Amino acid sequence: MMTISNVTETDFDSIPIDPFWNTGDEKELKMHKIHTYPAKFPAFIASKAFDYAKENSIEVNTVADVFCGCGTVAFEAKRSGIDFWGCDINPVATMIAKTKSHKYQVSRLQRYFDDIIDTYKTSIIEYNSYDYANERLKYWYDESHYGHLLRLKAAIESCTPAKGQYRSFFICAFSNILKPTSRWLTKSIKPQVDPDKEPSDVLEAFENQCSFMFAANEEIYSLNKTKTCIVKGNFLDNRIVKPEVDVIITSPPYVTSYEYADLHQLSSLWLGFAEDYRELRDGSIGSLHHVYDFDRELEYLNNVGAHIVTQLLTQYKSKAYSVAKYFLDMQQVAKNCHSMLSENGLAIFIIGNTEYKGVRIDNARHLAESLQNSGFNEILVTKRKISNKILTPYRDSKGRFTADGNGRKVYNEEFILVGKK
Repeated sequence: MMTISNVTETDFDSIPIDPFWNTGDEKELKMHKIHTYPAKFPAFIASKAFDYAKENSIEVNTVADVFCGCGTVAFEAKRSGIDFWGCDINPVATMIAKTKSHKYQVSRLQRYFDDIIDTYKTSIIEYNSYDYANERLKYWYDESHYGHLLRLKAAIESCTPAKGQYRSFFICAFSNILKPTSRWLTKSIKPQVDPDKEPSDVLEAFENQCSFMFAANEEIYSLNKTKTCIVKGNFLDNRIVKPEVDVIITSPPYVTSYEYADLHQLSSLWLGFAEDYRELRDGSIGSLHHVYDFDRELEYLNNVGAHIVTQLLTQYKSKAYSVAKYFLDMQQVAKNCHSMLSENGLAIFIIGNTEYKGVRIDNARHLAESLQNSGFNEILVTKRKISNKILTPYRDSKGRFTADGNGRKVYNEEFILVGKK
């Protein structure tokens, strides 16, 4: 790892790939794959981070992930016998993360599954239920698939204990079949209809999903009885009580990433997290869907952030506003992380750079300066290859990864930034 003494003079591009952070020592467990999730980092990053902390003489009793997403760090902490605290503003993410944080009794899973299937097959719905459906769901589903999903959800709720871990297990399975059974373009990273798609059969999709999740559960020999707390909320919300932790391991959202509320709209609507999925944009890191005075707050940008925003302002004013809001939010994230850490604790960030119409958005450099300004005593940086993008460093017009050089280039490397308190 390279120690950063001067952010401006450090050549981030010349930093070599570090093999330590590039590959894992074991095959990723199925539990990490029970639900699709965009931009999920490999599970081995968490275990590598635990090892790195121990090598630096840190006794890791409690770890946090302040953008916990679908619970990769939460699950690995549980496996390693480490207490965990995490938060995420996305309710779909926290639902998945909580589901991963349990070991389930095989006999109970099978009994609930059998009851759900029997109830589903014998139940009926009102003939005009589709007429009263959420308009956005009608956009994504034909009447037949909508009706079958409605019956299945009702069966799950009828056959499992309310608010228990087994209800969560089967609701997670339900959530992961919502895109295959809809008109959503397969493998697209942004919401768009595929007019030629034949949606999957609801019952078959659910049975296959449950079979995979059963196998994932059986693959886990046991989970340690550690404390796991996963909070739905914005990390910058001062009302959220944040514990003292020894290590923070997190991967912040990118400045130019899609709104997660849009990507998870099917689950959000079906599971009752919102009547209008756009409501869930409010308060997310970098989102302009809440109060923000650009002219007043611009002066608080650090040097790296101010330079990038100034480049954008002349041609892309609206994008400059959103980038500035993201940078300001990340500067506060750095301060909050510093205050959470115990004495000599570590904050480990996995973050990549991107670009917007030729303007380089240097997220890593901006975060490094933010960590320095927040009081971290030492900042270190290294680089890893993003394995699933090595051969596909572009996006096509539909947002899918491609090897076609005519597409929009994306960065296939990301940085590991370590702040030592």
